[in-house]
Amino acid sequence: MSERAMTLSAMSLSARARPDVHDREITSRVRLVDERGRLDEASVGWARHQLHDTDGIGRGSYGWGRNKRWEYWGIVTPTHIFALTIGGLDYANVRQVWVLDRAMLTEIDAFEISPLSRGLSLTGTHGTGVNTSRGRRVELRFVDSDAGTRLRARTPRVQVDVLAATLPGHEAMGIASPHGRMLVDYTVKDADRPTTGTISIDGVTYDATGFAVLDHARSRTPYVTNWNWGAAVGEVDGRRIGINFGGADPDGMPLNGVSHTGVTIDGRVHKIPIGLRWEYDRQDFMKPWHLRNARMDITFTPFFERHARTNFLVIFNEAHQCFGTFTGRVLTDQGQWVSIDGLEGWVEDVRNRW
Repeated sequence: MSERAMTLSAMSLSARARPDVHDREITSRVRLVDERGRLDEASVGWARHQLHDTDGIGRGSYGWGRNKRWEYWGIVTPTHIFALTIGGLDYANVRQVWVLDRAMLTEIDAFEISPLSRGLSLTGTHGTGVNTSRGRRVELRFVDSDAGTRLRARTPRVQVDVLAATLPGHEAMGIASPHGRMLVDYTVKDADRPTTGTISIDGVTYDATGFAVLDHARSRTPYVTNWNWGAAVGEVDGRRIGINFGGADPDGMPLNGVSHTGVTIDGRVHKIPIGLRWEYDRQDFMKPWHLRNARMDITFTPFFERHARTNFLVIFNEAHQCFGTFTGRVLTDQGQWVSIDGLEGWVEDVRNRW
């Protein structure tokens, strides 16, 4: 049997390993929740384009306290890595601008939290308008258009003005995975957004040409949530590649039955409908990480670890996020192994009560 046939056979066996794996592609418009706020089971699965109507998340009293809405953009450039976050819970909202200077390995972190939805405006469904968050020292504004998403942010030390472009034929993974009739994760993982623009730090302006990754969520989740997530971006052998690494249970199976792992090559999503095994040392996050399944064999080598811990009684977060480079290969839908050597990005281990 050929290497390709052996790999695809292993992939099929893995996908059949549990009966609750329902990683189906959605090709027509669906609503995430019905008029009562309960999960519409027809929405479970994934889509290449924005087909899920998520306007019902955060409206009314159904599931109040469990709604999580956020826009997270991570941008990688030759000189800096920076993250822009707008997050809305039912009882609080957060905003953050974080910047890493890659040469000095120094970071700037501007974080604010406000009660309820003070200073916050979020769209109901992805790609339908403007997301903003404004506080005393931190302001963010994300505006969608046909050309892409204009990302603007301001803190006392940092100003960002970046376009994360949407190129012709662009695809991204919109994923709905259930915890039950009330609780459901809906995220858009978009790991292929070339950037242009600037970032200014303490009055010095830098070119922000690079790549951006979007993690968009309109979800209703349990109070305690722990996850692994990662993203890799860049160009290899003249091909634009973005990878979203989804979490898995201890056996490597997709969480809630829907895989969040996929590879985007020159704008085309190659969805990987099986779990991903994460191998790393929680006592030393700077050791190499290994991410493997039948369609991936990847090593991640960190050059910087960001450790963040927040404790506001009802809101607790601890995250180990490592930035570095990826080596290895992935298997496309057409059965072709593609090198990802030299891609850059991050992986993370997150523990939440929120």
